[in-house]
Amino acid sequence: MADKTVKARITGRVQGVSYRAWTREAARAQGLSGWVRNCADGSVEAVFAGDRAAVDAMIAACRKGPPAARVDNVETADAAALQGDDFEIRY
Repeated sequence: MADKTVKARITGRVQGVSYRAWTREAARAQGLSGWVRNCADGSVEAVFAGDRAAVDAMIAACRKGPPAARVDNVETADAAALQGDDFEIRY
């Protein structure tokens, strides 16, 4: 079971710059489960679950994102525990 589960909303130039693919690879590298998706308002939403330090590191990484992104803000909130152990892109 995950030590920490967080929902994040990332705003800025985060769609059309491979942000979701980057997030999936970075989260898997941290050993996290969860998901990431684009939102209609141009933001990206993600849920990260796993070791507390790994979740915190992933949130810090989201503040930079992939090279083509421009992250303006990352808002986080505690989230309910997830089922499963993979990290996926949702459409």
